[in-house]
Amino acid sequence: MTSSTDNSASTGKPMRTPPVVSPQEWEAARQQLLVKEKAQTRARDALAAERRRMPWTEVTKTYAFERPEGRLALPELFDGRRQLIVYRAFHEPGVYGWPEHACRGCSMVADQVAHLAHLNARDTTLVFVSRAPQADIERLKARMGWTMPWYTLTDDFDADHGVHEWHGTNVFYREGDRIFRTYFLNNRGDEQMGGTWNYLDITPLGRQELWEDSPEGYPQTPTYKWWNWHDSYVADAPPDRKWVEISDAGEAAFRAESANAKR
Repeated sequence: MTSSTDNSASTGKPMRTPPVVSPQEWEAARQQLLVKEKAQTRARDALAAERRRMPWTEVTKTYAFERPEGRLALPELFDGRRQLIVYRAFHEPGVYGWPEHACRGCSMVADQVAHLAHLNARDTTLVFVSRAPQADIERLKARMGWTMPWYTLTDDFDADHGVHEWHGTNVFYREGDRIFRTYFLNNRGDEQMGGTWNYLDITPLGRQELWEDSPEGYPQTPTYKWWNWHDSYVADAPPDRKWVEISDAGEAAFRAESANAKR
């Protein structure tokens, strides 16, 4: 069947839509595309594995940030965890929408941030930083319903880490008193951020699940079993037995699918 047409309000021209086919033809087309989608998933996993093997660079300079309770240094942004993701949001005088709003693109990123409890459960902290004063940031968060930690830049932290008067995401790892910069992305790379999995995939430890290709000695737990309701994560608590039983079945299906994909 030929494609249908419609009037497009945006261009004023007829919109040429795909053909309408039978359910059987539709399923055949879906299966054909699924092959490419699975290949893309495996390529994304391989890229994340390569990212986990990137060299690190040590951060030796001292930086200070402001929060409502006062100043804090870069190590304190980790909030006791090993990994830190810092998004430099464009919210400051001169930005369109100031002071009621932050940059529209940065605001879209903020709108997509998943519940932070899931990242925290993987020893990872996510924070936003901007040049706006804390009073403006707190007012913005309240207006937009955002709850992530959001600190005020006081020095050259952003410029030193690839972000000057724009936006970007930096990833850091803490080992004792030493801090390392492990990854950075910006521009269209930031578009995909917000989901738990995408954030974990840019960290040096990854999702920390057994199926991942990670360097020897990296922390890993059985697939699915660490997942929890965001209000139910408790430090050092054993996984729920019923969920383990359910996730065992899911893990078996995952292994079978992975084995088939490699044939």
